[in-house]
Amino acid sequence: MMRVRSTRPMMVLATAFCLVLLTLTGQAQQKGKKEYVFHGTVEKVDAKSKTLTVANEAVEGWMGAMTMSYGVDNADVLNRLKSGDKIVAKVYEGDFQKLYDVRLAPPPPKK
Repeated sequence: MMRVRSTRPMMVLATAFCLVLLTLTGQAQQKGKKEYVFHGTVEKVDAKSKTLTVANEAVEGWMGAMTMSYGVDNADVLNRLKSGDKIVAKVYEGDFQKLYDVRLAPPPPKK
């Protein structure tokens, strides 16, 4: 009697491999671009659309000061931020839609 092997486990493995490869490729693309430091004040956190509305300071060589809605590379940050928080993030040349490595800005030094 001949046994027929299921190809399902191989398809699952191949799909998982492709997803990992796509994730790594997306990260590698940012590494080749010029990186800028982004400073701003959160005006709105929209967990549903996974965006932050931020009033940002001018980023020399990248963008002038403005208020804009940005996606984030890690949606978990949306649970930690609130309106009025000062943030620091990374932005990359040519990518005007997403903030990377978003974190609270350190408090200003006391005088």
